[in-house]
Amino acid sequence: MHIVLLEPEIPANTGNIARTCACTGSSLHLIRPLGFSLEEKQLKRAGLDYWDKLGVFLYDSYEEFREKNPEARVFMATTKGPRTYAEVHYEPDDYLMFGKETAGIPEEILAANKKWCIRIPMTAHLRSLNLSNAAAVVLYEALRQQGFPGLQETGNLRRYDWETL
Repeated sequence: MHIVLLEPEIPANTGNIARTCACTGSSLHLIRPLGFSLEEKQLKRAGLDYWDKLGVFLYDSYEEFREKNPEARVFMATTKGPRTYAEVHYEPDDYLMFGKETAGIPEEILAANKKWCIRIPMTAHLRSLNLSNAAAVVLYEALRQQGFPGLQETGNLRRYDWETL
């Protein structure tokens, strides 16, 4: 799976999403302009020491992203999407795009990609979930639909063994 952040503004959100990508074997695609430096301490701290465990791809624009990924199935998260994230079928190489924290994905892009727009249901009159939470919600639904490929099935306790309890 692939997570795409279009012009992210908050380094801690991007760092948290990078950590989620590393833990799920997903790639992270960042589309400039970024609201921070890739060397920023908050970004590094939120991503822990996982940065070398994921593929990170940088693009100068949305157009460049599309040119370099012409066949990509890109689901676009928006609070105004016609379908919920749970109503669509995800495939292993799909891209999940999220817009910048203050404005989301531009309406021109959403309007040109209506069939790919999805939303996370939430109460009325509130703007949106935190970006890193929204990315995790949608990514884990996509992975759930695929049977969590390549992810650890059962964890072990530190002092106990599940089999002997």
